[in-house]
Amino acid sequence: MCVDVAMPRTSRRTAVFTESLIREMTRVALRHGAVNLSQGFPDFNPPREVLEAAKAEMDGDHHQYAITWGAPPLRQALAEKLTRCTGLPCDPERNLIVTCGATEAMMVAVMTVADVGDRIGLFSPFYENYRADAILSGVQPVFATLRPPDYTFDPAELRAVFAGGIKAFILCNPSNPTGKVFTRAELETIAGLAREFDVWIITDEVYEHIVFPPHRHEYLSALPGMAERAVMCSSLSKTFAITGWRLGYVMASPAFVDQGRKVHDFLTVGAAAPLQHAIVAGLRLPDRYYAGLAAEYAERRSILLGYLDRTGLRYTQPQGAYFVMLDISPFGYADDVEFARWMTREIGVAPVPGSVFFHEPEHRYVRLNFAKRPETLHAAGERLLRLRRG
Repeated sequence: MCVDVAMPRTSRRTAVFTESLIREMTRVALRHGAVNLSQGFPDFNPPREVLEAAKAEMDGDHHQYAITWGAPPLRQALAEKLTRCTGLPCDPERNLIVTCGATEAMMVAVMTVADVGDRIGLFSPFYENYRADAILSGVQPVFATLRPPDYTFDPAELRAVFAGGIKAFILCNPSNPTGKVFTRAELETIAGLAREFDVWIITDEVYEHIVFPPHRHEYLSALPGMAERAVMCSSLSKTFAITGWRLGYVMASPAFVDQGRKVHDFLTVGAAAPLQHAIVAGLRLPDRYYAGLAAEYAERRSILLGYLDRTGLRYTQPQGAYFVMLDISPFGYADDVEFARWMTREIGVAPVPGSVFFHEPEHRYVRLNFAKRPETLHAAGERLLRLRRG
């Protein structure tokens, strides 16, 4: 006999957000045999040098815990690369925390700088994890708007967010989901407000090497007076096509790192030791690797946008990262989630409903990604032509 038994309730924080809709769309794509342009992971392998290093590590000795905040060879290689790219001195012992992906890096950053009840600012649209990070950390998100189609912000509105008493502001640059690359002038505006109102800036820069000319990536932490209050979160996942390796890092001042290492330690202890050693081979690749990476993604962008042009639908051309926001308003759907499921089922291409990225009630967009082999993008493009508007 089955008897109903009263169960203790789960936490309130778990009731106010859902599982990731991005990851859900991958499952929907698999169910319908659709080309998956939703979740942002490549369908091609890492560089040969990285794969060979990983194979060698499996036969090596690094199978136990690494130092909690990162294996010394990885931190050394990261420090050299970051010093070269940002122009800032990076001490592998004082400025770095290796994390389980940028996902953990962002959580470490938020939990290190903010107390329960603090306010944290961010732009809308935003990467969906940021809202969950805020909820799980017990902080309140406050939003400034990036206005489509160019995703520019109003300096007066942004000033009001800073003046309203935030502890930190989150900046994704290049932006997921919009593909926006913030200009030097825009970054100086943000940095100026941070200095004026004594606010931390947490940057998510996982797409730093996927930027399309004439745009260029500028590191906010390298601006005057920002090295001490900027917390740079990044990942090796996108740069080396290893999203499943879960290798990220935080670069920040020693004052932050001393505290952030404790948060990281008790969240995850550490990232996978053999993979930490293997990725050093990627970080030792010459700088022409990064130029080639951007060029390859520019080619992939051209393929997808070429098909979208033929559909007659509007989109914002991405300046960086590998996402496109597509305007679906001509189809008349009030619910972009419903449209995304219809598109996956009937068109055979899986997008992400755009509303997951907006604080505002916005249902006009879906997000597509072009981190795919050319043949995958051509296959998706031929299907996308079924969306053609007359």
